[in-house]
Amino acid sequence: MHEQPNSTRRQFLGLAGGATVFGAIPIVTLRPAEATPATLAAAIRNVVGEAEVRTGKVKLEIPPLVENGNTVSMTVSVANPMTSDDHVKSIHVFNEKNPQPNIGNFYLGPHAGRAQISTRIRLADSQKIVAIARLSDDSFWSASVDVVVTLAACTEELI
Repeated sequence: MHEQPNSTRRQFLGLAGGATVFGAIPIVTLRPAEATPATLAAAIRNVVGEAEVRTGKVKLEIPPLVENGNTVSMTVSVANPMTSDDHVKSIHVFNEKNPQPNIGNFYLGPHAGRAQISTRIRLADSQKIVAIARLSDDSFWSASVDVVVTLAACTEELI
């Protein structure tokens, strides 16, 4: 009779395929699927430290009611002169329900001419948007808007 070797071609291909699959699987770190007000507060504290954040000087223009959250236009402006002695150093934008609540950090200087940024953001759900400006005297000023999204942001088009 003919004896079979210990490893067959089918076993070898199965092991090689399994090794390839295990090598291709990335290591995933678990994060919360949705942020909480506590993670928003922690992200803000990472930027401002223990400084007091006052309301005023910052104007956050974003529609309060959005039909489609895929692209939402937003403008943040700060009522402050842009001189070498008195200017806006940075503008930080946060949202409440993103696993990474710090949407963006924008750094300005006296040569910017005007303390204003415009961008588009994606909102998957109704939530609070917060903009914080840091002035040259290291004071922090903020504004916030609650945005209602009627149609959640989709990654694929509906057919």
